Amino acid sequence: MIEAILESPYINSLPTLFEGLKMTLLITIAGLFLGFILGGLVGLGKLSKNKLIQGICTVYVEVVRGTPILAQVLFIYYGLTEDLIGLSINALTAAIIAITINAAAYIAEIVRGAVYSIEKGQREAGRSLGLTEKQTMRYIIWPQAFKRMIPPLGNQFVISLKDTSLFSVIAVHEVLYMGKQYYNVTYEIFETLVMVCILYLIITIPTSIILRRLERKLDV
Repeated sequence: MIEAILESPYINSLPTLFEGLKMTLLITIAGLFLGFILGGLVGLGKLSKNKLIQGICTVYVEVVRGTPILAQVLFIYYGLTEDLIGLSINALTAAIIAITINAAAYIAEIVRGAVYSIEKGQREAGRSLGLTEKQTMRYIIWPQAFKRMIPPLGNQFVISLKDTSLFSVIAVHEVLYMGKQYYNVTYEIFETLVMVCILYLIITIPTSIILRRLERKLDV
């Protein structure tokens, strides 16, 4: 019986799918890391007193959030041609850029909301201690705001992870694309797609559980 299980089409598809899962995690982690940096800057830009900076950041967030990530990655991969920008963008790079740009727009709102939620008295306390506005943000506001960002940032990880499945349209070798390649050869469509879904759930369900516990622990 064990031998039958090990030779089942469900198990046979795993080596191929694991290769795709590595790519999926690479794109998600790299994209979110860069997206957090960009999103943090944009989020703080939306809080800026400079109307130009605030306007540019607002337009960026609204444009990115108002268009689907599938259209964004197609634009990056097919629209930004070598003749137009002077360099060639491969599928993996296009996928990471798409996740970065897309996630940054949502992370910007997370950052803006978290910073804005800190009581004004905290800022006044920092100024009364002789801290500049930047020092107050760095040492008082940001640490408290970051604590409140953690749960929604975790949710963004789950969303971005699932968004990578759309990148099969530009032949990125993520888990869904590798699943398609596998069942195109074996014709084991049902079994392969079941395993694709299970691999996503193996990541997303524990992540969601950890986030709920963390949210309760942080009391945010």
